[in-house]
Amino acid sequence: MTNQILSNDDWGRYKKEGFLVTKFGDLIDYVMNWARSGSLWPMTFGLACCAIEMMHTASSRYDLDRYGIMFRASPRQSDVMIVAGTLTNKMAAALRKVYDQMADPKYVISMGSCANGGGYYHYSYSVVRGCDRIIPVDVYVPGAHQPLRRCYMECYAYKTK
Repeated sequence: MTNQILSNDDWGRYKKEGFLVTKFGDLIDYVMNWARSGSLWPMTFGLACCAIEMMHTASSRYDLDRYGIMFRASPRQSDVMIVAGTLTNKMAAALRKVYDQMADPKYVISMGSCANGGGYYHYSYSVVRGCDRIIPVDVYVPGAHQPLRRCYMECYAYKTK
């Protein structure tokens, strides 16, 4: 079977060492990680034109819902935050607050050059030069005006990670 939770080697090891006593915690961790990898619930934090591109991934052409990627509006229901667009100084406090409200484990995808380093507005007095100065970022998606395929591929690669 290709979709079994434990491989034959794992099952033999658990059976030898006393499965219920010593390896129950490892099994629970393994099952929890397996369940989390099956569905990705990103919280959208769209700030500019990259957010419009990100919204298209939920439309009928790409339809990320069929792959288990369902956008959530509440930070308490999501496990991944996608930051897309130019982050200003006034919005930085709100970004940090929303990040702190997310449940653990939490991950951040920075999408586009504006979210990565300020983009076209890098030298403006009101722009934060990258959202990684406010919150820790796990995945960077480079470039401006991201094609939808790249956003989908990053979500899929992150899901299989």
